[in-house]
Parts: sequence; C-alpha cells; structure tokens
Amino acid sequence: MFTGLVETTGSVISLEPRGGSARLALNVGAMAGELTDGESVAVNGCCLTVAAKNVAAQTVCFDLLMQTLKVTSLGDLQTGSLVNLERAMALGARFGGHFVQGHVDATARVLDWSEHGQDHRLEVEIPPEHRGLIISKGSICLDGISLTAAEVTETSVVCWIIPHTFQLTNLRTKRPGDRINVEFDMLGKYVRELMRRQ
Repeated sequence: MFTGLVETTGSVISLEPRGGSARLALNVGAMAGELTDGESVAVNGCCLTVAAKNVAAQTVCFDLLMQTLKVTSLGDLQTGSLVNLERAMALGARFGGHFVQGHVDATARVLDWSEHGQDHRLEVEIPPEHRGLIISKGSICLDGISLTAAEVTETSVVCWIIPHTFQLTNLRTKRPGDRINVEFDMLGKYVRELMRRQ
C-alpha cells in the first residue's frame, strides 16, 4: 500500500527484454541503501519488487512480468528516463495523499501539459471503460502521484500541478502525447462493482 506522495525520482539505466518479460535497472540514489531484497517500491505508480541492488552503485533492479508490460507504460521507458519512486507505507507513519495500491488500472495519454504562471495544467484522456470512476475534487493517481481532479469532462480529467510537485516528480519531463500510468480511487472501483452486481 502506498500514498501517492513521491519520495524521489530515479533514472533508468536499462530495460532489458527477457523473453516475454524484462528486467528494469534504475539509479535510485541514496534510496538504494534503504531498500531490502523483496521490498515493494512504487515505480511510476506500479508496485514492483526489489530483485537485486548495488548500494555502492546506487542501483536497484526489478523484474517486470509480461502482464506488467502490457498494462503499464513501463515498457516505454528509455535509458535516462525519469521515474517516480515511493516506498510502501510504514505502520504508524503520518498518512498523506490517498490509498494507492500500486495496481495500475490503465495507461492514458497526456492531452495538455501547459504552464500557467507558477503552476501547470495537466489534462489526461480517460479510457472509455474507466470513465465514471472520477469525481470532481476526488483523488486520482497519475504515474504514482496522488492528485486532485480539478475538472472532469466526459473524456478527460484535469489536475493542477503546484511548483513543488513539478520539481519533485517526473512530470517536468512529460509532453502531450506521452503515456502515463493511472490508478483510480479504490472506493470508486468498489462502488462501481457493487452497482454492477445490483
């Protein structure tokens, strides 16, 4: 379980295909010394397991299943790509953001990423099968970042990005047309499933 509050960013060293799967190697800086083998880390909002690490080189490796490559945008990563990182919640720690499972529901295209004074406007297209899961002022997780839906249209969601989030996350490298990972609010998914069953 995560909060969607990005701790730091890492950079991609390599994404090595291994049959239908892949191994992702990241430079994560000082975080490498804080991680243990088998620990869960949200990488761009996708819960991955630490498979290997080198503290001296500040690198960590993750194995990506075929399903992970199919459902997320991690397969789009290139050497040097910036990724958002968050370790799993610690029991007793202050809780910010919202409940994020690290289970990506879909990928979505960035429609608008524009500067407005000190802030940025991020508009993301929502796939048809997931529309209705977002409400105005509700929570959404984009590339592992807990954001508030400022505006919801029939086909998209708009979030406003403050300077702190812009500087701390990989959003500063995004462009219109890029794919990002989306995890919808857990409560919304449960409500939709209950309504379907009735």
